[in-house]
This record gives sequence, structure tokens and C-alpha cells, in this order.
Amino acid sequence: MKRFLGIFPKPAPMQETARVYDLKARLDWGEPALTIIDIRDRDLFNERHVMGAISLPVEELIERIQATLECDRDLYIYASTDEEATTAADALRAAGYQKVSVLRGGVAAWKAAGFQTEAGALSVAW
Repeated sequence: MKRFLGIFPKPAPMQETARVYDLKARLDWGEPALTIIDIRDRDLFNERHVMGAISLPVEELIERIQATLECDRDLYIYASTDEEATTAADALRAAGYQKVSVLRGGVAAWKAAGFQTEAGALSVAW
């Protein structure tokens, strides 16, 4: 982790894949210009998802994202498997979104790290 002004740790730059700790560091740093996207189906999203994630099921992903998010936005994407997320990330890159990172392990890794998740409208700390 780099240091801002040589004192405060600054999150590492965005990569094509990210560990949950990388995303959490960016969120803790207060970098607001990012979006976390859960491409699983809405029932799974409603059961449990990364705090602050939005639901864009893979079937609707490209059409809806092009209507709502600018191409230079940092996007973190996760699915039920890293392979599904990688396929979706590749499709986003082909559609012009170059700042796309696959959140390795998805919500399971986020939860295992002890980071906050949401279920429905409630916040849950694990």
C-alpha cells in the first residue's frame, strides 16, 4: 500500500482482479467514484450481498450499465463464481468500460473477511 504524503496509507491502484481487502481499503480511504456490482440473480442478491453493491443480473448487465454509468467509472464486479464475473468483466471491457475489476471470491470472501454485508434492506456485520 502506498502512502499519501508519506504518512497515510493509500490504496493500491485498481487491477483486473481484486482481493476483498483491496476494495475495502478503497472504501475505507473514502474513494467514492466506484461502483460495486453483483451480477447474481436478484434472489441471491436479496439473501446477502456486499455492503453498498447494486444488483445488475448478468442478463441485463450491458444494457442497464450503458444507460446508467459513465465509461470511466471504476467498477468492481462479482458473481457466484470468479469465472462468471470474469466473463461479465470481459463483456464490459468490450463495451468500452476499461476500469473493471473482478472481486475475487465475491460475497463469500467478503463475508469470510469479516466485512459488512447486507440482506434485503438490513445491514449485517459478520
